[in-house]
Amino acid sequence: MEYLYHLANASLTLRVAEYLNHSAMFPVRFLTVIHQIDGWIVRIKMNRCLDPYEHGNFQAFMNELGIPCQPSIRLQMALWCLESGQSPIEVMRRYQVAVVSHGNPERGEIEEFRQQFVKGLGYCPETLA
Repeated sequence: MEYLYHLANASLTLRVAEYLNHSAMFPVRFLTVIHQIDGWIVRIKMNRCLDPYEHGNFQAFMNELGIPCQPSIRLQMALWCLESGQSPIEVMRRYQVAVVSHGNPERGEIEEFRQQFVKGLGYCPETLA
């Protein structure tokens, strides 16, 4: 089972990663986080299909934070390559996407990306707030 959402800013993305880390209810196989100019794409893949109650709860949580996403072909290919085991660096080069994190839900990787990006720009864009 998989969930693909567009989130407006880093704070919401961090909230998803934190929620998945602290919830034993959801059998997360991996979380992929990609930064785009207009926001963040998060893909959550579960180890198993959730029962209707779990699915409803998780979908409600995600719908509060973002909107379901239909990715472009380029983004779909990037996500598929990450899932098939290609390195994030290779995927970033080939598909020109900013892969922030792929694997276990890691709050630290997202925060580090945000800090480095803001430091390089000299200001904090809305999507990194």
